[in-house]
Amino acid sequence: MVTDTLGDMLTRIRNAVAVGHGTVPVYASKMTARVAEILKDEGYLDDYAIVEVGAAKMLNLTLRYSGERRERTAAISDLKRISKPGRRVYCGRDEIPRVLSGIGIAIMSTPKGVITGKQAKRLGVGGEVLCYVS
Repeated sequence: MVTDTLGDMLTRIRNAVAVGHGTVPVYASKMTARVAEILKDEGYLDDYAIVEVGAAKMLNLTLRYSGERRERTAAISDLKRISKPGRRVYCGRDEIPRVLSGIGIAIMSTPKGVITGKQAKRLGVGGEVLCYVS
């Protein structure tokens, strides 16, 4: 039983990128599915699919790499969990963080749903900062 599915997802992706895996299985929830959708839209994942394994639902994430065989590099260079179950981090609409001077993205949970920091700034809403991706 995993209590922090988003933290587990980020750790699995981080480990898979470190060893060069192509796909990663992750426990599915509404939050992890939405984060996977954001990562795909922003170009960090090639694809994702929801698969039922027995009674559990899993997300199969296909990681994006550039280059050929031995010289390939992952699109994701760093994943950092910001808001954790023991310490929630919130920001107002004027305090939305910029990751790597705008190169990376911040994923936030807002009243408008789980969105990127740029979308939250455009909509004028604040919320919980879930993670940084670069």
